[in-house]
Amino acid sequence: MEQAKNIAYRPTDGLSYDPSEAKYWDPEALDKEILRTFEICHGCRLCFKYCDSFPSLFSSIDAKDGDVRQITAADTAKVMDSCFQCKLCEVQCPYTERDGHEFKLDFPRLVQRYVAQKAQRKGLRLRDHVLGDPDTAGTMARASFGIANIANRVRLHRIFLEKVLGIHRDKLLPTFTGTTFERWAARAGKIKPEAGGEAVLFQTCYVQNNEPEIGRDTIEVLERNSVDIRCARGLECCGMPAWERGDLESLRRHVKTNLRILLPFVERGAKVIAINPTCSMMMRREHPTLVAPEDRPAAEKIAAAVMDPSEFLWSIRDEARFNTNFRSTPGKKVAYHAPCHLRAQAIGFKGRDLLRKIPGVSPSTVMECCGHDGTFAMTVEGFEPSARIGKKAFEGMKESAAEIWATDCPLAALQFQQHAGVRPMHPMTILARAYRESGFDG
Repeated sequence: MEQAKNIAYRPTDGLSYDPSEAKYWDPEALDKEILRTFEICHGCRLCFKYCDSFPSLFSSIDAKDGDVRQITAADTAKVMDSCFQCKLCEVQCPYTERDGHEFKLDFPRLVQRYVAQKAQRKGLRLRDHVLGDPDTAGTMARASFGIANIANRVRLHRIFLEKVLGIHRDKLLPTFTGTTFERWAARAGKIKPEAGGEAVLFQTCYVQNNEPEIGRDTIEVLERNSVDIRCARGLECCGMPAWERGDLESLRRHVKTNLRILLPFVERGAKVIAINPTCSMMMRREHPTLVAPEDRPAAEKIAAAVMDPSEFLWSIRDEARFNTNFRSTPGKKVAYHAPCHLRAQAIGFKGRDLLRKIPGVSPSTVMECCGHDGTFAMTVEGFEPSARIGKKAFEGMKESAAEIWATDCPLAALQFQQHAGVRPMHPMTILARAYRESGFDG
C-alpha cells in the first residue's frame, strides 16, 4: 500500500488527553498523535524559543530532509524528555482546543501522555517517589530536627544525593520549616470547626513545608481588606510533582483528599485561594480531566472557584473595603517576574497591578521563563538547561536596576536567588509589608 504523501493536521482516532480513556494508554494511538503534532509544529515553528524540545525536534526533522516519518524513537524521547511543562507553547500555539481550533493541539499534554505511558511501562524510580511527594519529604525533614537543612548545604551529602537520587549537587534547595503553615493557622485560630467564609486558603505544599510566611502574609493582606478567609486542616499537594513523572495514582490520591476538604467550603459559596500559580493552574485546568471519573463533578466545582490571591484581591478593588492605607513603600523601582503557570491561566498579572496601588511604585515586568518549572531544575539533567533557559529572565530582572524583586512563584524566587543573586518576594509579602510601619527597613 502506497504511503500517503501528506500527514493530516486534523486529529487522528488516537487523540486523547484523558487518562480515563483506554486509548490514552495505547502506544499506537499515541504514536499517531505524536506524528501529527510533530508535522504541525514542523510547519509552524512558532515555539522555537521556549525550551529545548522544539529546537531538538526541528533539528531532527531538518536532518531528515523535512520528513517527520523518519523521526526515530530516540529522537522522540529527546524531544519529550526536554519538555518541563512550562506550558508557554500551549499559550502561544494558535491550534489549541482552548482556542476552539479544529486541530485540538496541546503539546504539553501530549508530552505528559508520553511520560505517563513510559512510567506505566518502566515503573517509577526512587527519585520519582522522592521528588513527587513533597509532603512526605517535608515530614521527614521536620523529623530530623533541622539536620536535613544542614545536610542539604554539605557538599559530601549533596554528592550522595546526586549519585543516589539524581538531584544536582549544585542546585539550591528550599529550606524546610520546623513549623508548618497549618500548625501556625491552627494556633492562630484560622481553622474553624465548620466550613464557611468568603474564601478558603489552599496554601500549597511549598508554603506548608518551606515558606509558611508567604501564607501568613497572604492571610494578613486579605484580612486587612475585610475578607473572611479561612484555613483548612489536612490539605495535601496538588499532585503536580507526581504527575510530571507520570504518577497518576498519586495525583488522584492527593486530589481526592483535597476535594473532600475543599468541597464543603465551595458549596457554601467560598472561593479557593491557591497561592502557587502551578497549583492554581493544576486545580483549574488539569484536575477535572485527570481525576477519576467519580471525582470529576467535585473537581469541576473546585476548578470554577479557584483564584490566585492577587486575582481575588483585584476583584474587590472597587469595593469600599479595599484597603489602600499603605504605611510603607518599597520605592519606585520594583521588578516583577510573570510566572509561566500564571500566564497559562490567562488571568493577567494582578500581583503586579496591585503593587501599583502602593504609593510611588511603578513596577517593570519580565515575561521570560525562569527555567525552574517544578522539580526540573533540581535534577541532574535539568539543572544546566534550566539555568540556560532562565538566563533572559535573570538578565531582564537585573537590567531593571530595581532594589525589590517580585514574583508569584516561590520556586522561581529560588531560581533567581541562585542564578541572579536576588530573591524576589511574593506580591502578598510586599503588600503585607506595605501595610506595616517601616515594612521595608532592614
